Amino acid sequence: METNPELQGNPEPEKNNPKTASEVGHARNVANLQKLIQQVSVYSLYNPPVPELTVASLQALYNTATAKISEVEDKRNANKNAIALRQEAFENLKATCTRIVNRLEILGLPQGTIDQAKSLNRSIQGTTKKSVKTTETGKEAPKTISSSRQSFTQRADNFGVLLQLLTTISAYAPQEDELKLTSLNTYKSELVSATQAVDQTEAELNLKLIERDKILYTEGTGLYSIALNVKKYMKSLYGGTSPEYLTVSGIKFTVVSNQ
Repeated sequence: METNPELQGNPEPEKNNPKTASEVGHARNVANLQKLIQQVSVYSLYNPPVPELTVASLQALYNTATAKISEVEDKRNANKNAIALRQEAFENLKATCTRIVNRLEILGLPQGTIDQAKSLNRSIQGTTKKSVKTTETGKEAPKTISSSRQSFTQRADNFGVLLQLLTTISAYAPQEDELKLTSLNTYKSELVSATQAVDQTEAELNLKLIERDKILYTEGTGLYSIALNVKKYMKSLYGGTSPEYLTVSGIKFTVVSNQ
């Protein structure tokens, strides 16, 4: 069975994204199990020699799988909500840091202090320092800023370092409430909390994805294997060309890959 990419780092989904093909595929397998149960239930000769294939066992498996699909969706929605709240929390970070640096530049501070603040701000902005290059003709080449995709944790950490720097600058005493150290430290705590909520909900989602895949695809005991064994039993019971077998052979079950 192929590795489930949903468990490999969980990329952040876009808001209001439609269900992926993989999500639909898992749910379709569960729905088709119920269809299979309903079909074999009407055949009086259906009396499998192994307990896992009995109608009662199949119905119990369907109930468990349905519940697990629902749990995955609940955790997925919780993770999406946490991601949206984190995005909202970080919206003003870059502008706030730029305002702080602009304030520091008018205070007559040592250049080393200014450079340190600017370096932290560039890390938070996700840019590197502009550099002037010349072409072979001697003309100045266009200025470029290379972007780095900073993680939210790194941004919050760098913001914290910037705030530590501010505590060493006695001249930093803004009148604006949102730029005062007390407010900035509260904001930093909000950023950390929002990031931790995403990490927590992602961990919970990953656990439910593992549990779901065990129920659906574990070799020999998962829904996929059991559904195929039901078909094999029906084929042995009625024959491969019988209408009874043909009614169940066309019910599709697949090992879903999210790639």
